[in-house]
Amino acid sequence: MMDSDFSSGLENPLYGELKYFCRKIQEAYNELKEDLTPYRDDRFYRLAPMRLYTLSKRHFVLVFVLFLICFAVTVFIGIAGPKIIYEQEHTGEQLLLKNVSTGPFSMGSPPLTTYNQQLWLTCLLNVQSIPYESLQICDEIIVFHLGYLNYTQYQVQVSFKGLENITYEINVNLFLMYYWKSYNPTFSQVEIWFRFVFVVLTFMVTCMFAHSMRKFSMRDWGIEQKWMSILLPLLLLYNDPFFPLSFLVNSWFPGTLDAFFQALFLCALLLFWLCVYHGIRVQGERKCLTFYLPKLIIVGLLWLSAVTLGIWQTVNELQDPTYLYKVDIVNFQGVKVFFLTVVALYILYLIFLVVRACSELKNMPYSDLRLRFLTALTFVVLVISMVILYLRFGAKALQDNVPAEFLSFYGLLNFYLYTLAFVYSPSKNALYDIQLKDNPAFSMLNDSDDEVIYRSEYEDAPLQNGRPIKATTKYQDESDSD
Repeated sequence: MMDSDFSSGLENPLYGELKYFCRKIQEAYNELKEDLTPYRDDRFYRLAPMRLYTLSKRHFVLVFVLFLICFAVTVFIGIAGPKIIYEQEHTGEQLLLKNVSTGPFSMGSPPLTTYNQQLWLTCLLNVQSIPYESLQICDEIIVFHLGYLNYTQYQVQVSFKGLENITYEINVNLFLMYYWKSYNPTFSQVEIWFRFVFVVLTFMVTCMFAHSMRKFSMRDWGIEQKWMSILLPLLLLYNDPFFPLSFLVNSWFPGTLDAFFQALFLCALLLFWLCVYHGIRVQGERKCLTFYLPKLIIVGLLWLSAVTLGIWQTVNELQDPTYLYKVDIVNFQGVKVFFLTVVALYILYLIFLVVRACSELKNMPYSDLRLRFLTALTFVVLVISMVILYLRFGAKALQDNVPAEFLSFYGLLNFYLYTLAFVYSPSKNALYDIQLKDNPAFSMLNDSDDEVIYRSEYEDAPLQNGRPIKATTKYQDESDSD
């Protein structure tokens, strides 16, 4: 009897503490859920203010001009900078040991450091089927590729199979050329500083954006502001603060981590576009199952296929440096077709959301402004991105180009996010009272005459079918009466 009383005396305090702990967790969860859940009624008019609402037409032009100027600076840095690829050429006669057509050809790499990052050996064949006939240049062949460097120099012997039946006379100097290719050490130093500057700038922009949003409840943030709180930290990873590790550690891990961060940020950016163009139209609660899940599936498949291709090639090259994806073309072709199919599905879905948003929000105050600004800036970024990707990947692989394409793409995405963070953050003089506020325009102080004129077409507008009609400005009314 005494034992049972003693055990119950021990269990009751433990049970009470466990119950109290569970209740505290439940209360914290309810508070967090309430803070993250948007208002169901009048949600649009309870959104935290954006600097976007206070900008005049002149300010919009200035924002675009500053964005293009900053991007142009990165392009000029790339044009003036060193070449990406360092190249050393050898002719077949210099390397020949035995047979002219089959080899083997023996060669040693140039002295290497960690700043060379990677190493390629490529081969270029010139075929002459009939003597004295003009040469036919074949596509460049990648003999082997090293993703990271363990040694300061490599010695290689290359032999060919299937060329024994060639009967005509061959000039070995015209027949075969070998090229050692690696990253230019000077470019590697420029890349380190370039990434470091953007890491610092992104960290500063992230802190400034978080500081400007600190006085507003998260449930009152607009969907663009919520996404900026996600994209800015991912942009910090995209710039890769761990990039210098690749020069300190002889391992495949830093390069793979960099590729993973890039794929993660780019897919998050694709998801941002889908969610914003859909979310501006949806003023009520956005459910995970119906709103986010379809978008996550589409973008997730893109991310999965991109990461799979990267891991696939990295693992095969680690096992065999002579691995070439063209040899494994059947598997690569399947993944490539799957990737392009998902890309086409994403583009169609995005076009559908953009067209529907433009048709439904063209007469809605402020929503139309948010939509037009994001569409205009994103269109400019996409056009520039297509040009950069064509210049970078449109020609043959490992072409000896200047780093303008490489550096400008980093600058483009960074300045794009900085511009969005600026226009979506509240202005310094913005005051917000959730109990009294019924229109975002009333929370902006010290409005200039240009801002009042710019917003006058939406204020006090008559309604038609529950939507405001654009009203003419004061000056337009006076001119019409005259």
